[in-house]
Amino acid sequence: MNAESAVSPHEAVSKPQRPARLRYALPSIIFAGLAMALGWALSRDPSTIPSALIGQPVPQFTLPPVKGRTLGLSSADLTGEVSLVNVFASWCVACRAEHPLLLRMKADAVVPIHGLDYKDAPDDAAKWLDTFGDPYTRTGADLNGRVAIDWGVYGVPETFVITKDGRIAYKQIGPFSPEVLEDTIFPLIRRLQQQ
Repeated sequence: MNAESAVSPHEAVSKPQRPARLRYALPSIIFAGLAMALGWALSRDPSTIPSALIGQPVPQFTLPPVKGRTLGLSSADLTGEVSLVNVFASWCVACRAEHPLLLRMKADAVVPIHGLDYKDAPDDAAKWLDTFGDPYTRTGADLNGRVAIDWGVYGVPETFVITKDGRIAYKQIGPFSPEVLEDTIFPLIRRLQQQ
């Protein structure tokens, strides 16, 4: 054996350890990347998730009225004036939080409010509106949730501002607060009503 081809025992051991170190470091690097991505996602406001439907016509649909109501809701009802479509359900806790604001908007005649009742038992929806008050001009019963899917609904409540020509101008994910109404929704409604 010549001196050039001889490998010391120290060199023979250290070469295989380099890939082994990378093998142990790789999970830590991946974990750090995932933790940073999760931290970024958690710092975002979920109500500002952009909607691909902004500026688009409302989806075509026709829904029967909620039990005990006479007027259902369809895409044809969402033209001619600026309006709101509020997606709600009797089983939705957050819907109860924003419901008094909807009732106040109705009393102040700010804008017609239409309800899209999402995956609700007919008796439960009727009881909920009878108990807490009905702020809606029209209320459609989306029993299987198909219409809400077409609207891109993530969950309830969600509220959409609709233009006079039946286009979606704004989407609020989750319950709106008095501040969101005053700072975002009401100014948009006034601007759209003046157009």
